[in-house]
Amino acid sequence: MPIDRLVMAIIVIVGVPAAMVGYIALVEWTVERLPFAIRGRMRPWLWVGPALFLLIAFLIYPTLNTIYLSFFNFDSTQFVGWKNYIDFFSNSATLDAIKNNLLWLIFLTGATVAFGLLIAVLFDKVSYEAAAKAIIFIPMAISFVAAGVIWKLMYDYQPPGRPQTGTLNAIVTMVGSQPVPWLVDRTTNNPALIWVGIWMWTGFAMVILSAGLKSIPVEILEAGRVDGATEFQILRHIIIPMLGSTIAVVATTMIIFALKAFDIVYVMTNGNFGTDVMANLMYKQMFNFTNFGLASAIAVVLLLAIAPVMLINIRRFREQEAIR
Repeated sequence: MPIDRLVMAIIVIVGVPAAMVGYIALVEWTVERLPFAIRGRMRPWLWVGPALFLLIAFLIYPTLNTIYLSFFNFDSTQFVGWKNYIDFFSNSATLDAIKNNLLWLIFLTGATVAFGLLIAVLFDKVSYEAAAKAIIFIPMAISFVAAGVIWKLMYDYQPPGRPQTGTLNAIVTMVGSQPVPWLVDRTTNNPALIWVGIWMWTGFAMVILSAGLKSIPVEILEAGRVDGATEFQILRHIIIPMLGSTIAVVATTMIIFALKAFDIVYVMTNGNFGTDVMANLMYKQMFNFTNFGLASAIAVVLLLAIAPVMLINIRRFREQEAIR
């Protein structure tokens, strides 16, 4: 087994770059033998050929196949038309998942943008700015699965009278209150899961908004202070309007993540106790219940929900690039 892994590592390290160099040489050799009139038109297509192949094989074809399967029954042997979509929008479990995704969308987006902007403003130009922002950004270096495991231990619950191994419940019992079943109680479990997402993504929002904040001319801020504006007024009437496009980019990124949230929910509750979201429901329908038709329908609905947000984000990015 170690020898096989060594051979595979050598193939990956040596073979992949060699294949790329070989393909480039082959393309140039082919182009040089084409008629001069079409060389300029053919060279770009030959260069992007592998990328187009991978795009078609791993993105376009799976998307079209998923749409196709969504009109078939659980084992893809019988055409059922719109039945899977009707079941999706009439089933209480899927409606609860939609509701939870909306909660993620509203609170994750609002909190990350608000906290990111607040931190960016408070730590702007202080002597320990780099260290403070690095600490806040650290959760982004952790995978979502690892974050879910960490916070599952933080939320751990033991019945009253027993030693609390969860950090939060240990603090709660220290102040004389009863331990809280954070991930079981339906009044606390969704907020607890969303908080993990906020904890992870606030650093991302802070970095993007901090970069936008530093692009605001200092003269404008100083002019506002000279005119007697308070720091809150400067934030409200100068900083936020001038960061409008940057805030929109961060918000749309958070909306996309909220709509496809999966890892945190899967690791911490697996969608139990009223915490399911669409991506986790799709996973369970496909791999737990082997209902490929309904799972594909959920995937299509999720795609249709995310696509407009992505298109808005891309269009806004192009507009910014055009201004530059």
